[in-house]
Amino acid sequence: MKRLVVVIFDGASLGAMSFAFGVFDMASQFGELPGLEIRVVGGEPDAALRGGGLTVPVPEDLDAIRDADLVLVPNWRSPSQDPPEEALEALRTAHARGARVAGLCSGAFVLAAAGLLDGRPATTHWAMAPLLAARFPAVRLDASVLYIDDGDILTAGGGASGMDLGLHLIRSWCGAEVANRLAKGMVVPPHRPGGQAQYIESPMPEPDEDDPVSETMTWALTRLDTALPVDELARRALMSRRNYDRRFREITGAAPGLWLTHQRVIRARQLLESTCLPVDEIARHCGFSSAAALRPHFRRQVGVTPMAYRETFGVLEPMLS
Repeated sequence: MKRLVVVIFDGASLGAMSFAFGVFDMASQFGELPGLEIRVVGGEPDAALRGGGLTVPVPEDLDAIRDADLVLVPNWRSPSQDPPEEALEALRTAHARGARVAGLCSGAFVLAAAGLLDGRPATTHWAMAPLLAARFPAVRLDASVLYIDDGDILTAGGGASGMDLGLHLIRSWCGAEVANRLAKGMVVPPHRPGGQAQYIESPMPEPDEDDPVSETMTWALTRLDTALPVDELARRALMSRRNYDRRFREITGAAPGLWLTHQRVIRARQLLESTCLPVDEIARHCGFSSAAALRPHFRRQVGVTPMAYRETFGVLEPMLS
């Protein structure tokens, strides 16, 4: 018998909860985890799940949290605020007793507030990662991955990453055959390639029209299909190379050459999503000599190959390259 307790805070989304513990519920329904007991409890008084016009009250039961074998915390309604101390104490007690504790998406903030992530590797939804890093600097944050299993502490990114972590846990309990059979029954992949890096948006800083370095950045973005030596950008800004590099780092936090490569990969992602162009041609549109030249930069930045990215996000039937 394994006791799984899902901790809900008020206002949690019914839809998000399907990612959080739907894998375990389906496993029980399919007869794959006959010894699993699932309980959904409130981490605070008067907690309720909401969605689709429904409100589902969730009774508070902190003793269930303390006695669990696995505790899932799928969300926290306000990452900038502290969760209730009573719930944090229950999580610490469960962990001290030997329970595994998992924080999914914004639920990682609850584990961090309880001190369970101090000095530990962890992830969260990529859009919340800067806030988590700022509020809890002791956490060894990696927002590029889908989930992290650090033994007794687990964390997952946003949305379907909770499902990825659930399948991983079932794989560790019952073996790959059971996890793969369950994934097939749910019509989901047993393991997704890459990580959150392929979902992260990279917005440009708001350009300052009066800043010569910002002007060269805007100018460069219209010429990513050409060679753009940094010395040429510095000359366009009427600056020495040294001053240009210094000002560029102040604006972007990166060296000009690295920023240009990053922007070329972003353009490649856009073209892979929206066109049928062969990968070789996309590479040339983005300033790379070939698909082979693009591939290592793309994989380093996005976590998957260009073709794998297109298979996931492309909206049109791609042409063979």
